[in-house]
Amino acid sequence: MRRHAHTAARAIRHATTGSGAVGRLALGLLAAGTLLSQHENTAFARLAQRDVFQGMFPNWRFFAPNPAQHDFHLHYRTLGAADDTSPWTELEIIQPRLPRQVAWFPERRAEKGVFDVSAELTSVLHRGFAHAALTPAYRTLAAFLRAEVGARCPEGTRGLQFTLTRAGGHDPSVRPEIVFVSPLVPLSGPTADTTRKAATPA
Repeated sequence: MRRHAHTAARAIRHATTGSGAVGRLALGLLAAGTLLSQHENTAFARLAQRDVFQGMFPNWRFFAPNPAQHDFHLHYRTLGAADDTSPWTELEIIQPRLPRQVAWFPERRAEKGVFDVSAELTSVLHRGFAHAALTPAYRTLAAFLRAEVGARCPEGTRGLQFTLTRAGGHDPSVRPEIVFVSPLVPLSGPTADTTRKAATPA
């Protein structure tokens, strides 16, 4: 035990004295501050608050200050020429993960785009559908679905209805929640009648 203590003391003394000691101490403090800044306890955030350079202690949320904790899923059903309604079908957006995606993952752009638009839409739903239907988020999402679903629909299909569901991603303990059900979205013409109210989940 004494031998280990003596070795540790010698290593500390070597690191804090002699040539280059100031640089080693600075790097050590930077590494320690960075590690502590990753802690979930907000008490450790005081280190970052004292950072006059506003970036000396990078956080794992550096590129995403409010990281997403859920996924959005889109389901749709179509209205045929004879007023027949198809079953609900999920529109596959989330791409299966592959080893090559560590270095090259262009498919992620479409997935991320749909997530961002869906998040923007849910942030205005409390103001009512008449307002939400006029937002770029709703119009973009409706146009995306018209293009994706319309390409696989039989001729004569009149329109579609879609739901936006929020789920916990890889966390099975989070129960999926339907956050929005659209009115009929025509496959041609205006994306929706903005005077209609959003339907409630069946």
